[in-house]
Amino acid sequence: MADDFKRALNNRALVFDGSMGTMLQKLGLKPGGCPDELVLTDPEMILNVHRQYREAGADIITTNTFGGNRFKLREYGLGDRVSEINQKAALLARKAVGSDGFVAGDLAPTGAFLEPVGDLSFDEALEIFTEQAGALAEGGADLVIIETMMDIREVKAAIMAAKEVGLPVAVTMTFDETMRTVLGTSPQAFAIMAGALGADIIGANCSLGSEGILKAVTAMSAVTDTPLMAQPNAGIPFLDDKGETLFPDSPGEMVAFVPDFVRAGVRIFGGCCGTTPAHIKAVGGAFRAETPVVREKKTFGALSSRTDFTLFGANEPPIIIGERINPTGRKSFAGEIRDRKISRIRQEAREQSDAGAHTLDVNVGVPGVDEVKSMTMAVFAVNENSTLPLVIDSSDPAAMEAGLKAVDGRALVNSISGEAKKLDIILPLAARYGAAVLGLTLDDSGIPDTAEGRLRVAERILKRALAVGLRAEDIIIDCLAMTVSAVPESALATLEAIRLVKKELGLATVLGVSNISFGLPARGLINSHFLSMAIAAGLDCAIINPKTTAMMDAYYSASVLINKDERAERFISYAAVRTESVSKPADGGKKTADAVSTEAPREINGIKDELKYAIIDGDRENIVALVEEALGQGLEAMDISNNGLIAGLNEVGKLFASNRYFLPQVMLSAETMKRAFARLKKEFKEKTGPSLGRVLLATVEGDIHDIGKNIVAILLENHGFEVIDLGKNVPTERILEEAVKRKVDIVGLSALMTTTVMEMDNIIKKLREKGIKVTTIVGGAVVTEEFSKNIGADEFGCDALSAVEKLKKLMEEKA
Repeated sequence: MADDFKRALNNRALVFDGSMGTMLQKLGLKPGGCPDELVLTDPEMILNVHRQYREAGADIITTNTFGGNRFKLREYGLGDRVSEINQKAALLARKAVGSDGFVAGDLAPTGAFLEPVGDLSFDEALEIFTEQAGALAEGGADLVIIETMMDIREVKAAIMAAKEVGLPVAVTMTFDETMRTVLGTSPQAFAIMAGALGADIIGANCSLGSEGILKAVTAMSAVTDTPLMAQPNAGIPFLDDKGETLFPDSPGEMVAFVPDFVRAGVRIFGGCCGTTPAHIKAVGGAFRAETPVVREKKTFGALSSRTDFTLFGANEPPIIIGERINPTGRKSFAGEIRDRKISRIRQEAREQSDAGAHTLDVNVGVPGVDEVKSMTMAVFAVNENSTLPLVIDSSDPAAMEAGLKAVDGRALVNSISGEAKKLDIILPLAARYGAAVLGLTLDDSGIPDTAEGRLRVAERILKRALAVGLRAEDIIIDCLAMTVSAVPESALATLEAIRLVKKELGLATVLGVSNISFGLPARGLINSHFLSMAIAAGLDCAIINPKTTAMMDAYYSASVLINKDERAERFISYAAVRTESVSKPADGGKKTADAVSTEAPREINGIKDELKYAIIDGDRENIVALVEEALGQGLEAMDISNNGLIAGLNEVGKLFASNRYFLPQVMLSAETMKRAFARLKKEFKEKTGPSLGRVLLATVEGDIHDIGKNIVAILLENHGFEVIDLGKNVPTERILEEAVKRKVDIVGLSALMTTTVMEMDNIIKKLREKGIKVTTIVGGAVVTEEFSKNIGADEFGCDALSAVEKLKKLMEEKA
């Protein structure tokens, strides 16, 4: 049936079902227990929902396995029943849909953060998803739907798992009003990575109504030609007079958006929270009545990080690959890598990003080191300190794979060549991880002397790449800059090879520019002029040091002269300030040099500033040593805390509020703060230091999602609160008992699911009934400010940092 699904996708519009949770609530499901286990304990209830959606016209029925992975089932003591639950769920969906419809096996977030933010390794995530996807396939699923994802690396693991079991893959992420996931990923960054990994359909679901989901898929359509899907909520939920959660959008209101979705390129339409069979019947009929648009094939290449993306080739401006994270010829840098230190890596990542690089090359090749561990370490460090896509640079396939596992988003592999061994090993690796490939025009006979010879090598690389499933736009050819002092005619041969590769193969090109000047004086002069000539010949990607003014002058000037800088806007911005620090766009769009940074350079005047910036940068490696240095200078612990550490954390809050930092950076800064406080607590007269207040946190009964709550807990502790974290799926009575027993000032409640959110209302009512005088704050993916007011919560935590700021203000007012 997998082939039947792919044919149907190519030939007609398809309709997914709507919300399972909404329907289970209507059928009387109460909070508590494992919803996925219902396929075993109450299969008729699940079958009833499936049949209603099928009768409403859904082509595709989703299995009731949103929490059916080992990690989540373990919370209910069901971790050993993954196969049983998922197979049964697929069989029930098949029973409802029949032989002429399709079953989508549902995969969803594990509920854990991947390393380095959390403890779950990429390999563990891949194993968890592969186990579940395999069980769904055995149960007869026709495709896998990976939905409501927030972490781009977890998406990577889930797609790879689904591909390993041989099923077509649909994948959606969930975005907020800023067009970001909780962890900062934009629709474009997601679409680029998911399409490259081989997802058959990509899109957006949950969190937003039709207008927001339309905005997300429209952004995706600009960077990919992968078929799109949309599963909006029935509007933003609110609480009615009876205390029930309602979604405001009627079937007719959702139908009004259908033509816009079709124009954006959506081929599959369905519903998420709040949608019912009535919604699916209405939107399905309208969706099928529209004529699908024929989308233009994208011929440019694309790389992405967790938050940003870069386009290259075709008619895109040339891009800069920063070359400085490389220990070759740099003894002290090599020594740091050997000692597993990351300060220089972090510094180079930030400085090259500020200087205008569009991607960063990461090379940790030092003789005698464990390059696999070093590559993982380096990629994590760069991910944390730059928003740019990465180039994984290694001659060791194992180290290269480690980098591809660690990287956020879609990377470029550096490199392969026409050598048979490299083609056999590296190309399948790149295809599996969805990477683009840098191909050197050399083979087992060496580097051809002529442009024509290098073109033939490029042709072989392209042919082999296409054979393993890569696309032409995934290949970047390096025509190799040879040392002109030794081979005077080599520069001309390289430039002609660039022209031929562009003309005959239509592939993007790249050069390590500085190789041309080796052995000559005033190398910068040769390098910058050669860069201009190469760009004029059609160079798409230049591997250079972006901190070199002469190279950046040449880059901006040449881009204007070849008409790749519309209205010379980038050049004008660059020339107006003439700075080496070029910023990324504030909206998280593709990384270009469109805007020149006007930020003042850091002024570090003493140890307190060093502590502040260590927190801002998440410098876990050096923070304790800096605290020791501050103490050694005679600073009081409170002074260090308030004017160094807390000052840094407050700046992190501002960066987060302005969409320049995202949760991974916040978590890194929080972990750095935690290490600093662990040392500083020894100096406080009170063992735990002064407390702003005592906070009890809990995820409500029936809900096992606690990522957001855990982030709030860490940040509250860092800001001086005493935190009592009761965990997840916490009964109401226990929350009440602990609030009294611990004499807390604040009760913070979290819920992710529409089926559990009303438990917050129950808890707040009982707190008041029993006269327990505490401040209450609520938050979670399905919680809105209006809902918070309706249930009588004192505060609404729309995100972790704002929740902390609100509680600080409340406690200051009470003092």
